[in-house]
Amino acid sequence: MGTLGVGLWVTRKQGTAGDYFLGARQLPAWAVLLSIVATETSALTVISVPGLGARGSLVFLQLTFGYFLGRAAVAYWLLPGYFRGDQETAYARLESRFGPGTRRLVSVVFLATRFMGDGVRIFAGAIPLALITGWPVPSSIVVMGIVTLAYTWLGGLKAVVWADVVQLMVYVAGGVAALWIAWDLAGGPAASLAAAAEAGKLRVVDLAIDFTATYTLFGGIVGGALLSAASHGTDHLIVQRLLATRSLRDARVALVGSGLVVMLQFLLFLLVGVAIWSAGLAPEEMLADVIFPRFVIDHLPVGIAGLVVAGILAAAMSTISSSINALASSMTHDIYASWTGRRDPAHLFRVGRAFSAGWGLALIGGALLFEAYASGSDTPVVVLALSIASVTYGALLGTYLLAARWPRARGRDVVGAVAVTVVVMLVVVFARRLAQEGLDWLQPVGRLAWPWYVPLGTVLAFGTGVALSYLPSGGRPAGRAE
Repeated sequence: MGTLGVGLWVTRKQGTAGDYFLGARQLPAWAVLLSIVATETSALTVISVPGLGARGSLVFLQLTFGYFLGRAAVAYWLLPGYFRGDQETAYARLESRFGPGTRRLVSVVFLATRFMGDGVRIFAGAIPLALITGWPVPSSIVVMGIVTLAYTWLGGLKAVVWADVVQLMVYVAGGVAALWIAWDLAGGPAASLAAAAEAGKLRVVDLAIDFTATYTLFGGIVGGALLSAASHGTDHLIVQRLLATRSLRDARVALVGSGLVVMLQFLLFLLVGVAIWSAGLAPEEMLADVIFPRFVIDHLPVGIAGLVVAGILAAAMSTISSSINALASSMTHDIYASWTGRRDPAHLFRVGRAFSAGWGLALIGGALLFEAYASGSDTPVVVLALSIASVTYGALLGTYLLAARWPRARGRDVVGAVAVTVVVMLVVVFARRLAQEGLDWLQPVGRLAWPWYVPLGTVLAFGTGVALSYLPSGGRPAGRAE
């Protein structure tokens, strides 16, 4: 009800697309920082990361080292370009370099990636709601999706950001409470950490050079940096928030600061999983994604359990609301306005609201489809979501590198590079399942660890674009680097 109230309060002050999608470019840096963190951690962090800690160690943190470096690189190299002129989306800058067709293509890639990945995220958020209420997972998906859609449709990005701030506080409080109680059940923090250290579960760094190992320092820095550069430098979900700040300086503070806060959040939820393990509450037969929800139901006092469940739902709703608004923004500006030439802010405001409703319903439908597809899978949902995003993130980052570093590149070269990269990465990401279906020759490909998906896709997209740029064409326009 509180988030619905935020939506109603904000909607009174909106009348243009700039108000609805960019908060009139007046959002404070600290609120945008917290909104970025709330959006990217989502319910997957709260549910799946404790399972990683319970089953393994703290090596997942190596990815956050790369995440921070990737954000710093985006803040230095990419962000200034977004603040030239009056850009509405992350993909507007591509139009001046390659033309409107390329802008629309890259927007479609973003829309498809966000739709697939957030189906997983909504599904993840519905799991604890179903466990607590006894509702079927599909019913939980529908209820959570409709409530989130309501306040997002009403208030736009401003409502999303301020709701994110509150929701982040709720789920962090739930995580801290869960950690304290898990430590208490394990005999106290000292006993829990001592047992974990003896079992090697406090290990953070793995120096192995192994492209099949999921969490290594080399893979974390390279893969994490490029994944973060793509997600925070080319994905409109995050770039939209940065464009809503008051200045380039504020955007840089929000982006780089979010890297530090996310690192602390991952540490918190990994330690929750380690503490649950040290308390003997993570039996081997239990699926990793069930460990934390089951701990909440069986071992937390009613009041604390309610706080944790509220935190999980808050994290899920934060990501859903952000996606709805970002999808509608890109659809309105990159597709509708670019195609029709309609630029009237009041008209685009009405169109954007209609797209918000449509994408909200589409995301709910996508989550229902994923629930049917993923039933019985033992793959952590956080890995599934990041793997799906990796299908297109390399293509997006490669496109921006072509724009900035390869003056010969034309719009058609980018189209070819994106098409080749997406097809190849679909095969790479789903190679393991395809091999199980009889394509045995894909088994070696299926062993590639997911942190390397974005580096592979980026190199493939950039290399393909460079190669295509040497093919002859009539009347090549002079390219220019950004």
